[in-house]
Amino acid sequence: MFNRTFRRSALAIMVAAAATGAQADAFNRIASFSTIKNLPANSDIKTETSAEIIDVSEDGKTLVYSDSPLEGLGIIDISDADEPEAKGFIKTAGEPTSVAFSGDYVLAGINTSESYTQPSGFLAAIDLDDRKIEKQCDLGGQPDSVAVSKDGKFVAVAIENERDEDLGEGVLPQLPAGFLVIAPLEDGKPECDEMRRVELTGLAEIGGEDPEPEFVDFNGNNEIVVTLQENNHLVIVDAETGKVINHFSAGGVDLQMVDLTKDKALSFDKTQQNRLREPDSVKWLDNDRFVTANEGDMNGGARGFTIFHKDGRVLFESGAGFEHEVIMAGHYPEKRSGKKGNEPEGLAVGKFGKDTYIFVLSERGGAIGVYRDTGAAPEFMQLLPSGIGPESAVAIPSRNLLVSANEKDLIEDKGPRSHVMVYKLNGKAASYPQIKSGRNAAGQPIGWGALSGLTADHDLAGKLYAVNDSFYATQPTIFTIDANQSPAKITSALPVTRNGKPAEKLDLEGIALDGKGGFWLASEGKTKKKVPHAIYHVNAQGEIDRTLNFPEALLKHEKRFGSEGITVIGDSLWIAIQRQWKDDPANTVKLVSYNLKTDTWGAVRYPTEAASTGWVGLSEITAHEDEVYIIERDNQIGENAKIKRLYKIEQSELKPAPLGGELPVVKKELVRDFIPDLMKANGYVTDKIEGFTIDASGKGYAVTDNDGVDDSSGETFFFTTGKM
Repeated sequence: MFNRTFRRSALAIMVAAAATGAQADAFNRIASFSTIKNLPANSDIKTETSAEIIDVSEDGKTLVYSDSPLEGLGIIDISDADEPEAKGFIKTAGEPTSVAFSGDYVLAGINTSESYTQPSGFLAAIDLDDRKIEKQCDLGGQPDSVAVSKDGKFVAVAIENERDEDLGEGVLPQLPAGFLVIAPLEDGKPECDEMRRVELTGLAEIGGEDPEPEFVDFNGNNEIVVTLQENNHLVIVDAETGKVINHFSAGGVDLQMVDLTKDKALSFDKTQQNRLREPDSVKWLDNDRFVTANEGDMNGGARGFTIFHKDGRVLFESGAGFEHEVIMAGHYPEKRSGKKGNEPEGLAVGKFGKDTYIFVLSERGGAIGVYRDTGAAPEFMQLLPSGIGPESAVAIPSRNLLVSANEKDLIEDKGPRSHVMVYKLNGKAASYPQIKSGRNAAGQPIGWGALSGLTADHDLAGKLYAVNDSFYATQPTIFTIDANQSPAKITSALPVTRNGKPAEKLDLEGIALDGKGGFWLASEGKTKKKVPHAIYHVNAQGEIDRTLNFPEALLKHEKRFGSEGITVIGDSLWIAIQRQWKDDPANTVKLVSYNLKTDTWGAVRYPTEAASTGWVGLSEITAHEDEVYIIERDNQIGENAKIKRLYKIEQSELKPAPLGGELPVVKKELVRDFIPDLMKANGYVTDKIEGFTIDASGKGYAVTDNDGVDDSSGETFFFTTGKM
């Protein structure tokens, strides 16, 4: 029965996905809120902060999120959803694990555990007006999820008493056991004296003596569904009586077309049999059905989501279908292939008009899958970009809004901060993704990411080619793009090979057509890591048939950064060197030439803008008619990003001098500031705009590098600059 259900469900997803490009009524991101805006007064801006579990007030205008690193709750006013406002921070004297609105109060589970073997915590009722804890109930253990019943009569708290993961995966039991707490509510506050403890031991086949409840949710009948993630089990509890009315294993899934190896390559040709679901979050769809996000923990992780009937029947299984949507949007986290792939963790459900939507959060992919509930196989609608590490989301149907909380704060790596992101369902078409892939001849999704160079077909307007960089070091690839579609579509992937095998140790940063069916590729080297600085020629089959190593006159001045783009002008190749090398004056870099007829190297110098923070360098070089276009950018993100620009120089300026002597300095002219383009998605300004080309009709295209979804949101922006 399962295989038949899976095949039917997967087919439904594929068919629905094919139609998403024409969707007229979609969710689009309208705002992003950085949690650093809620830092307490006099805090260091470098203080780690996070948005984890989020909920919304009854009027849909106030958001509250738990912030574990800061041990408190952040408040956001979304009265104007396009302009979220920071409304401060409340300290909680412990680590908040979850929040839920209860009338005029916010209920928060607070973890105060001394150790894994001595768990403790309390349930706090917080008045947002005076920012104080009005009441608190001792929970007798370490809380996780908190939920309030739809009628406001009960609160349920999952007491996880989590295990110590440092002791090893798959180690159960680790006592004390977890349990469920149910308390009646009076005027929004819990009645501590009437709190009921519901034991969950002896139910699961896996670690039954040590249940670890993860997530709870109420249906309209005041029945609570509880996920026991590590135990791979689901429990239904009656809130009124505290009785377990049903429980069953979450079961396993046969996954097809998945990548199971962390190897710097995207290969979706594997099968995984009976992969335990190990569900994390859970949400009721109605009084009989609920959906689980199957993130996995110890020995599982089914990479998708499942719809169950409360009697234990599996009504729908996404299998690898959700992960395939993540892959085709360029959000697949290859580094997680050996573990749990995209890791769907959070869920939200909301009825917008006549349609109920399911929102599935890919924690590692930085994306949200939007599905329409049909009562049978849900219909895939779109994929939303959602910052780094989406942990939870809340639907606000009364205002046509969806909000996600993204917990990852990369302050230590000078990366993006934690964000809360706001989306609106409106009459507009989906603005994201701007580029996605299709499937290959075997039906597998074409994996892609870290696009670093762009070029255009000489004859066909809208036909482009791109390369990936060294994030996929064992799988250098040339992608063919049809930019005449919206979103643009990656239609094929051509492996770059050497002697018939993948050409490893390349860091492809530039691509240009040779006019004869082949390509010139620029690879950024790192001599200390035995990665050569070189230019490669490949034939139409992707095989390397010529290598041009950088000359010693150039290499003796090497610094870390090398080739970042390549173009062909007449008989010469021109290569943009990303940053200043040892022999370059301040705020200059080289444009290096190689004459294919005379086999001679030369260069000119290009003047860069001065960096106020970080560095400024080049990312692309593209010749078109009598001009040459250069991408110049800093390495900053968000509000710190100042220079993401397109300049041009006249080809007549390119008069290369021999290496080792004085080099002429070219004059540049500003063509476009890319920052407004990068802000249109209403996220944060990304670091790497790396590819630019002009097609056969004179239309310009630009693309960003998403760093292979490694400490990155995974977002790739692909857009046209119009006629040049």
